[in-house]
Amino acid sequence: AGFSTRDYGNRVGHMRMMRVLDRHGVRGSISLSTALCAHHPEIIELCRERDWEFFSHGIYNTRYTYGMDEAQEREMIVDAVETIRRHTGQQCAGYLAPALTHSEVTLDLFAEAGGLYTCDLFHDDQPTPVRVRSGKRFVSVPYSLEMNDTIAYVVNRIEPRRYGEMLKANFDRLYAEGAETGTVMCIPLHAYQVSHPHRLKAFEDALGYITGHDGVWVTTGREIAEYYLEHYYDQAVADIAARGGQ
Repeated sequence: AGFSTRDYGNRVGHMRMMRVLDRHGVRGSISLSTALCAHHPEIIELCRERDWEFFSHGIYNTRYTYGMDEAQEREMIVDAVETIRRHTGQQCAGYLAPALTHSEVTLDLFAEAGGLYTCDLFHDDQPTPVRVRSGKRFVSVPYSLEMNDTIAYVVNRIEPRRYGEMLKANFDRLYAEGAETGTVMCIPLHAYQVSHPHRLKAFEDALGYITGHDGVWVTTGREIAEYYLEHYYDQAVADIAARGGQ
């Protein structure tokens, strides 16, 4: 049952999701379990055609970071980065640890592998600088567990209609605050969750509501990280130092 419900996403759900995102001009940022490149290359190709971003979610979402030593975790991270490069032509910029099981050195290792940003910190609605041991410029891009469809449907057992209302309410608050200082709204989705026939309409209604507002930058995690690094990172680091931070 665990395998087949996820295979529903590969067979059916991802196409429904793609059609919805296409209609609203949204490019996906894919937290990719890189084994999919071997198992379902046709899905990878469909994403490439749409110029979606591929970033790393490890190799399999069931191979946790917990219990790995540093060498084993480095090998997993480098394997995922190289797999993305080989199958998509992209240099992997972002990381979300498999099943959110990052270790104390995950961010250090990913930065050393060429990464720019992490989604493993859920502490803010804005990008923030992250200190890594190499001293490299590295960023946290906001990721929302609250808006995650798996958390909503499986953990909190929320109805589709209510999930759509939550997305709109989340957007309204961030949009209002974004008039003065930029905010990031992340909607983590799984093709085997949100794309079921009885759930998709509520999501599409919310997506139409969000993209129907002026001043919304519909973009990818990489582009957010690169823009922040270019325009705000140095200012933020200087402000932290001025307030007594390291």
